[in-house]
Amino acid sequence: MTSPTTPLPRPRSGPLTTGPSRAAARAMLRAVGLSEDDLTKPQVAVASSWNEVTPCNVHLNGLAAAAKEGVRQAGAVPLEFGTIAVSDGISMGTEGMKASLVSREVIADSVELMVNAERFDAMVTIAGCDKSLPGMLMACARLNIPSIFLYGGTILPGFVHGKAVTIQDVFEAVGEHSAGTMSDEDLLKVERAACPGAGSCAGMYTANTMSMCAEALGMTLPGEASPPAVSGERTVLARQSGAAVVQALAHDLRPRQIMTRNAFLNAATLVMATAGSTNAVLHLLAIAHEAGVELTLDDFDAVSRRTPVIASVRPSGLYVMSELDQVGGVPVILRELLYAGLLDGDAMTVNGRTMEENVRDAPAPDGSVVRQVEDAFKADGGLAILRGSLAPKGAVVKTPGIENLRFHGRARVFDREEDCFEAVTSGKVGKGDVLVIRYEGPRGGPGMREMLAVTAAIKGAGLGKDVMLLTDGRFSGATFGACVAHVAPEAYEGGPIALVMDGDPVVLDVPERRLELQVGDAELDLRRAGWKRPEPNYTEGVLAKYAALVSGADTGAVCTVR
Repeated sequence: MTSPTTPLPRPRSGPLTTGPSRAAARAMLRAVGLSEDDLTKPQVAVASSWNEVTPCNVHLNGLAAAAKEGVRQAGAVPLEFGTIAVSDGISMGTEGMKASLVSREVIADSVELMVNAERFDAMVTIAGCDKSLPGMLMACARLNIPSIFLYGGTILPGFVHGKAVTIQDVFEAVGEHSAGTMSDEDLLKVERAACPGAGSCAGMYTANTMSMCAEALGMTLPGEASPPAVSGERTVLARQSGAAVVQALAHDLRPRQIMTRNAFLNAATLVMATAGSTNAVLHLLAIAHEAGVELTLDDFDAVSRRTPVIASVRPSGLYVMSELDQVGGVPVILRELLYAGLLDGDAMTVNGRTMEENVRDAPAPDGSVVRQVEDAFKADGGLAILRGSLAPKGAVVKTPGIENLRFHGRARVFDREEDCFEAVTSGKVGKGDVLVIRYEGPRGGPGMREMLAVTAAIKGAGLGKDVMLLTDGRFSGATFGACVAHVAPEAYEGGPIALVMDGDPVVLDVPERRLELQVGDAELDLRRAGWKRPEPNYTEGVLAKYAALVSGADTGAVCTVR
């Protein structure tokens, strides 16, 4: 710990507030409440994605207040600002969902701009919804000033007829209702129960997956990922996070010293061990890009092949995030993986301790929510990276819950998500169909929409074992079954997915990591010669700008100067 008599460093705010020439800046800061003493202390940004739009974020202002208290107690001055966060659950299945992935870049950009403009010395980043978590971590990596991440926490499950329900159950209930197997009354009961209060979606969906990744990357305090949003522990963690980032400032401990290649491999290992969201691949690639760390799809596949699934968490397992918290949280999983030789225990974390030091006293697996490696639920990882004639640059699939690891079917092609959803809900999809949804990629959408509405409708209609879905778009962390995402190159870039026609034979072979379009080269050459890129869906505004800058899913769909 820093001695109370040792002045804290002010590498950025010092030049901003010192000397006669900075009188105007000091005058402005006095106007927002800084005292004479405050003007001699480091300034710490508290960046929050609070808003009233979604339960994931509605409580973050309270956590920001607690984080600011921790910063002050540690001897620095906190200044809070906000950024955006969109709700995937609300916009799912609509044109609005195209804004979701774009918001990740806007969040990172906005935090970067504020922190650079106002010369903050350190920052606490607070997020709840899916894209705000990676957006904040991207900003931490990009700015590389002492930083810490604080998660808003998971929502608790609701209950219908004594059974726990989450937002996943609502989407699947819509499919059951459209298939005539659920009444209006029961659909309404599920709708009313599924989201009982503040917090991010309850299973190992994208937000909870990325909160685990933040902990595995070393950017949070230990045990931070799993406590529920409504728990008092969240407030304590927020206050401790504020104090911890001031200590990181005192020791000049920066994100790029923490988010090393081995830290990213640790995070990927945790994703595989929990069968986390396919979006984690996209987001970890993007965060690594900002940190200047080499990370590829092949790294994820290598990690998957050596990492067993040891956690039973929805949608692939039985339990929700709050139940994982009850048995010790993410440290239980990290400790088990570490002592099985699957993690780098020497990786540094934001509290100045190594991963091994943080988790050595974690409880042993309980045997139900988390198992020992020798008694794993599945011998290899929860995600697989596919390649082949249909995805030369890769694709991602979640493997638990796939009844047929080798699936052969005939293509049914849709050029947008809504048309496929209509076909499923109107009973126009049959066993053996391979539903191909294209022109939903990073550039083609633009924005790479998630498609939980479609995948849940398939399961709700009783076709989860008999239908395969593949897309150049994305899936929700709640997606379950034979669903292949992030097919690259995307259709808009002329990838093979653009050449698929109704009736074409498609083969998925998960053990061999293959995704093949069984059409001869000569026929594909003819189709390629006749293919024309569609007119862009947006020619102005932020979506048009995004489409002009975004890279492929295989590199994280990051915005670069073309």
